[in-house]
Amino acid sequence: MDESTFWWLLAGVAVAAELMTGTFYLLMLALGLVGAALAATAGASLTTQIAVAAAVGGGAVVLWRWLKIRRGHPTPPAQSNPDVNMDVGQTVQVVAWNADGSAQVHYRGANWTAVHRPGVQATAGEHRVAEVIGARLLVDKT
Repeated sequence: MDESTFWWLLAGVAVAAELMTGTFYLLMLALGLVGAALAATAGASLTTQIAVAAAVGGGAVVLWRWLKIRRGHPTPPAQSNPDVNMDVGQTVQVVAWNADGSAQVHYRGANWTAVHRPGVQATAGEHRVAEVIGARLLVDKT
């Protein structure tokens, strides 16, 4: 098997693994493997191919991480991240609040306990799910 074919296959495996896991960093490593495949096609030695794969892939990972930190957009925790938790951002109808600050809401075919943020006036009506804390929904008035 040609060396460049080996690198192209490894790049394909990295892309397939990224599609299954959703970790963007594997795409950066796949870029390094593509760089090694191009170096192999150009006739570079195996040592040079490995160095190119490490430099391009590692450099892309470091650059992506640096850009992510520079933007200053921290990833919210899973319980309040709509990319992780499908309930965040959905609406529920609160009929009445209990004296302890909780309410029973019917959501996704089941009864859930909803709570509002401390210091917020509990009013009936439509609320948006802001966070899921165990089996409780933290809701904000819409």
